[in-house]
Amino acid sequence: MVKILICDPINPEGIKRLRKAGFDIKFLTRREMLKEEVQECDALIVRSRTKVTRDLIKRGKRLKMIARAGSGLDNIDLKAAEASGIRVVNAPEAPADSVAELTIGLVIALARKITFADMSMKRGKWLKKELKGFLLKGKKLGLIGLGNIGLRVARIAKAIGMKILVTKRTPPSPQLLEEMEADFLSLDDLLRQSDIISIHVPLTEETKRMIDVEEINKMKDGVFLINTSRGEVVNEKALLDALNTGKIGGVALDVYETEPPKNLELIRHPNVICTPHIGAQTIEAQREASLIIADKIIHFFKYSNNNSLE
Repeated sequence: MVKILICDPINPEGIKRLRKAGFDIKFLTRREMLKEEVQECDALIVRSRTKVTRDLIKRGKRLKMIARAGSGLDNIDLKAAEASGIRVVNAPEAPADSVAELTIGLVIALARKITFADMSMKRGKWLKKELKGFLLKGKKLGLIGLGNIGLRVARIAKAIGMKILVTKRTPPSPQLLEEMEADFLSLDDLLRQSDIISIHVPLTEETKRMIDVEEINKMKDGVFLINTSRGEVVNEKALLDALNTGKIGGVALDVYETEPPKNLELIRHPNVICTPHIGAQTIEAQREASLIIADKIIHFFKYSNNNSLE
């Protein structure tokens, strides 16, 4: 029987589907036992908390699959997995709508100073005159990345009336650009032209600190920056310096270089809105991720020609 070790909590619907398919499900109850437990399982299911390192992969003598119930794969040593012939899958489509909606929510919160307005009201202050925001309609939204999440952000922003600018490694199709009424630009041109910049790229060697001092200096004065992708894509020190000088007018972050974050000066800055990596934290997204991963595991172990149950 195929044994699956669930290392991080996932929605029970996926677990039910795996059990119905005949798999032996085990839950990691103590993190310190992971190195021992991995030796007895055929597949791991993880979220962002569990780090699947080279050492852990080497210990998994029976391991054939690592499944990430979410979008990112930066917590998995992909090179080590490939070298060991282990299949790695994830569910990038599952949280796309949830992260996109949070992104737009953060854009609106920055534009209308919603968090500051709420906080001041609860302190008994009526700061109506001081709380002038700006209209999103007509503003240029620069999207760094146009995958599952970025595309959904673009569609919502277009409905609001924003002008969409896009940069990515490969040009989008002309049909997609026409649908979005979007301009495809180089990263440098997007940085120079955007009123608001939103980041939607995975964490790789290429994207690590892709927004640093040089890139920030190319941005418009007073630009707004949103990051709901991965914290290490942005140099937080450079970001804080730009906030303090006014080069960047406002920032909204759902992800951080270290999680939970230790850079409290950035978190507490008056022009920063923070959320604790909740982009995918909706009931619907968690259920969908669980079911997608369950289906991929079932297909691999029961129907894939590349796998053997012997």
